[in-house]
Amino acid sequence: MSLSLWTHCQAATMQAQAARPYGLIADAALVLDGPVLRWVGPRSELPPNLARACITQHDAGGALITPGLIDCHTHLVYGGDRAAEFEQRLQGTSYEEIARQGGGIASTVRATRQASAEQLTASASTRLRALMAEGVTTVEIKSGYGLALEPERTCLEVARALGHTHPVSVHTTFLGAHALPPEFAGRSDDYIDTVVAMLADLYAQGLVDAVDAFCERIGFSPAQTARVFTAARALGLPVKLHAEQLSDSGGAQLAAGFGALSCDHLEWLSAEGAAAMAAAGSVAVLLPGAFYFLRETRVPPIDLLRQHGVAMAVSTDCNPGSSPCTSLLLMLNMACTLFRLTPEEALAGVTRHAAQALGLHDLGVLAAGMRADLAVWDVQHPAELAYAFGARPLRQVVFAGVLR
Repeated sequence: MSLSLWTHCQAATMQAQAARPYGLIADAALVLDGPVLRWVGPRSELPPNLARACITQHDAGGALITPGLIDCHTHLVYGGDRAAEFEQRLQGTSYEEIARQGGGIASTVRATRQASAEQLTASASTRLRALMAEGVTTVEIKSGYGLALEPERTCLEVARALGHTHPVSVHTTFLGAHALPPEFAGRSDDYIDTVVAMLADLYAQGLVDAVDAFCERIGFSPAQTARVFTAARALGLPVKLHAEQLSDSGGAQLAAGFGALSCDHLEWLSAEGAAAMAAAGSVAVLLPGAFYFLRETRVPPIDLLRQHGVAMAVSTDCNPGSSPCTSLLLMLNMACTLFRLTPEEALAGVTRHAAQALGLHDLGVLAAGMRADLAVWDVQHPAELAYAFGARPLRQVVFAGVLR
């Protein structure tokens, strides 16, 4: 495999415990060995023999290089939209009221079931390309808008295919326990039986990387969620949870008890939940887009998460009902302005901590042995990525060592 060298750049390595904020190297050199980083450090310390071995050289022209961004919580594959519900909420109807009236997730389920695989692929591709235009090289895509075996299978197959047709890594999560489909009205326990059966089938087809659930008043109880997680554990699949978004249901403690990769939303997280997450190493995935779009007023307990040393990721939560957003850079700004993260915490949230939220150990930092997914930016300082919303500072992306 031929070596390539990048110089005349700053590198925000995002390594934990780095001596400087962002792990920033002012005059950096990066050596790529195909899809893997071979060497990262100050240009003055680059071994001469390694520099001579590089077949290709790239002058970054003073650009900033970061790890490729990771969007670790999305619902990218779905049919239809919910603009009418947006109007309802502006007129005073709550998200929960809309859901109880048959709207919300249920309305997207109807549209998704009616859509063809080709239609789902076309719409999801548009959303994915928007994310990629802002430096995203890895994305998690959840199912959860089919809520029956065949449409769930179709959504997961579409998600998998996106990773083959676009220069991006796609990780799929089965979210069968997202909402109660209309055919199971009043029979939520029976539906959980179906979810467990669907999981086994879809896992056998290689379509599932992780399992999620919506543990909430308008979702599923902790006991029902535990049944899904027990089935996931029997298959050796990691779990994550939509937890404490609208109320404190104890979901974070439950998920932590299963060693969850992450607990997501967390506006109502308790001290007990934060402590449980810290003990389990579960990442807090913050979703400021949903907080903003639903006009919530209760901010996730950021200081509590800091106090317990819980890693914080940031994601778009791209979905039609509560966060129709395809800008991860905007989420950096919102995480800072709405949740009071520092720009360094926000950038760690879409790199190092987002990788942790997906259970990925070869992404999210710039270091030897890590995957060569890079974003090259026309900015002078990493804080600019969180500062200027609406800007498009991406110059280039390297995916698995290949300049795209």
